[in-house]
Amino acid sequence: MPPGKTLSIDVTIGTVRIDGWDRPDVEITIERRAPDRAQLARVPIAIEDTAARLSVRAVQTENTTDPACRADVTVRVPRMALIDRVQVLEGRIAIEGFTGTLTADIRRGPIDGKSVSGTLRLEAGIGSVTLTDARLLGNGLLRLRSFNGDVRLSLAARPADARIMALALNGHVKSDIPLTRRETWGPRWGEATIGKGEPVISLDVVTGLIEIKAP
Repeated sequence: MPPGKTLSIDVTIGTVRIDGWDRPDVEITIERRAPDRAQLARVPIAIEDTAARLSVRAVQTENTTDPACRADVTVRVPRMALIDRVQVLEGRIAIEGFTGTLTADIRRGPIDGKSVSGTLRLEAGIGSVTLTDARLLGNGLLRLRSFNGDVRLSLAARPADARIMALALNGHVKSDIPLTRRETWGPRWGEATIGKGEPVISLDVVTGLIEIKAP
């Protein structure tokens, strides 16, 4: 997985797990499940590897969304990898030990991350987004969003420089880091500028709780 090469993952139903490791290569494990062997064909596996991109797909045929037919995908990648697309319709996304660039979206289900940093754009439709032991790097970004669910960010260290923005259209904002707040009727808004005012932590929910924890 040379620098600059991108990875994309598309799954209809299932869990996508992304583990960062200290090796330069990528390991992919896919486990399919279906009521019987014949129905495994409804979840075909497609892996395309070119010089610029590695693509992994486990998408149900005929645009079906049968929860009985699922594919669980585990990838081990260099910690600083570039993952520009993880798309899951229903299931779970789990991330650990990753410090690169990641854009991930799940329509139904949670996103959980542990010991992560880098440039992370994570979005859930119906489900929570939770990061624990996260770090904000000088050139990084933490952008977490849920339309119907909570967004919880637990930082491993309080950043010396950051711009923090939190918006809950229907919900509340809780933070260990002091925020300038608007808590009147309507959307709840909190923000803070620390040190240089960058990089950015951007958290928002339509319906749910935003929680920021820091030492």
